[in-house]
Amino acid sequence: MSISVDVISIGTLSRNVLWDERAPVRPAHATTTLIRDDGFSILVDPSLPPELMAHRLDERSGMKPSQIDVVFLTSFSPAHRRGLTLFEKSDWFMSEVERDTVRAAIDGVLGGGSGVEGVSYDEIQAEVELIGRIKDAPERFTPDVGFFPSYGASPGNAALLISAARTIIVAGDAIVTRDYLDQGRVWDRSTDPAKAKESFSEIVEIADAIVPGHDNIIYLG
Repeated sequence: MSISVDVISIGTLSRNVLWDERAPVRPAHATTTLIRDDGFSILVDPSLPPELMAHRLDERSGMKPSQIDVVFLTSFSPAHRRGLTLFEKSDWFMSEVERDTVRAAIDGVLGGGSGVEGVSYDEIQAEVELIGRIKDAPERFTPDVGFFPSYGASPGNAALLISAARTIIVAGDAIVTRDYLDQGRVWDRSTDPAKAKESFSEIVEIADAIVPGHDNIIYLG
């Protein structure tokens, strides 16, 4: 059996408080990771806009969007999914908790009739259609790639755990960057800091390598 993990695009934060940035200074985008397991391909967090995402996928892997079997979102944050619609032929997955939380929030907006400032009704409907297509993630995608709950950064933030020569966890915002990891800090915008700290500790305890939400892969030990 053969499994590989490649960072397609290294993410960044719009505002890194550990760099003493008080306000957004750059567009945020998440780290995009490609997992290939015996010909089965999983793309995690296609963050870049579609055209740029296609170019980066080709540059880093030689693959076309149509060759991706599964897209997995660690969260529904826009910074993690700008290029999602590029992968029309793929199956899309996310944690059930994240999906249900997002859908409940959208239903609340539509039911209340108040809308969201700066967001049109058509944009909200587009989100409804998007979330309707995303499936609840299975326990395992392949024998060596499994779903790994890591709630806290967002209500249903989830990672993927890869069992290879090293245990690799593609963590999303459960581990934000190398600096956050080194300082033992969770994301400052976590929806549930206590759960985020539990997820952080569990990932650090298990992983030999971590792909953080907004940085390059980190090898531990």
